[in-house]
Amino acid sequence: MQQVARRDAAEITCALCDTSADSETAPPTWICSVENGRRQYFCEKCARTHIRAIESRLDSAWW
Repeated sequence: MQQVARRDAAEITCALCDTSADSETAPPTWICSVENGRRQYFCEKCARTHIRAIESRLDSAWW
């Protein structure tokens, strides 16, 4: 089960590894994806690991 990327209005977290951005906006190196109507954020490390799947527009459930 995936974590919801935004727990509250003051914190953004990575949907895969739960790393916190510690701000209201995601850093420019993070990726935002809308899947099934839900906005999810992925940190730089997770985005780099799964870049081929992201560019292929696969849902994160397939990663």
